[in-house]
Amino acid sequence: MAHISEAGVKKICEICDRYADETTPLMMILSDIQNEYGYIPLDVQKLVSEKTGISVAEIYGVVTFYSFFSLEPKGKYVIGCCLGTACYVKGAQQIIDKFSEIIGIKPGETSQDGLFTLDALRCIGACGIAPAVTISGKVYPKVTVDMVPEIVKEYRAMGGAN
Repeated sequence: MAHISEAGVKKICEICDRYADETTPLMMILSDIQNEYGYIPLDVQKLVSEKTGISVAEIYGVVTFYSFFSLEPKGKYVIGCCLGTACYVKGAQQIIDKFSEIIGIKPGETSQDGLFTLDALRCIGACGIAPAVTISGKVYPKVTVDMVPEIVKEYRAMGGAN
């Protein structure tokens, strides 16, 4: 989406227009764009700025502040490894390191095949089942390093299927 297609421009304008009567529409607009495209690159931020009158600097600040927004496309399966205190104490760093090793990406990156994004998360509120990993909304409790290869294998087997 480095260059926004005509259809993309139209859709983003529709999203902006949907919230034209709101006092503070930015979060709703960005959320809808993130849900529609999976990320919010700079050229989209500029278009939102033109449509709303909100500065690109403010939009960029919001996009980079909140972890659920992304400047880059995410993989089909987003692996979130909780590194909050309870998870960290129970070995979460070794778990995220194992995912990184097997998939071949660092936290914050997406695999070249577009299948996986690896994210290091702060507390996800699953302290009782630490260490916890989420993959596209599914929570894996009490994950061990030995479980990681099988988890990755399961998602690779699903590949492009939903």
